[in-house]
Amino acid sequence: MPTIGKAAHNIQYCGTVDEVAAAIAWHDGNVRATIRTLLSDCRHLNEQLALAGGNMGIGYTRGWRPVSESVQ
Repeated sequence: MPTIGKAAHNIQYCGTVDEVAAAIAWHDGNVRATIRTLLSDCRHLNEQLALAGGNMGIGYTRGWRPVSESVQ
């Protein structure tokens, strides 16, 4: 039977979930891999937002268009 690390055990069995600890535990304690994954996820979501914005008409929601945080 596989065993889980202390951080993963605490995340799984304590009442509230610490999202930072959960992300680090997902990467087996490798903080650099966690940051790399989060940056990749942000890049992907910004690309999806740009695609969605390009496909929306200006009058779609009274002139509002999605804007990436990095562009502002």
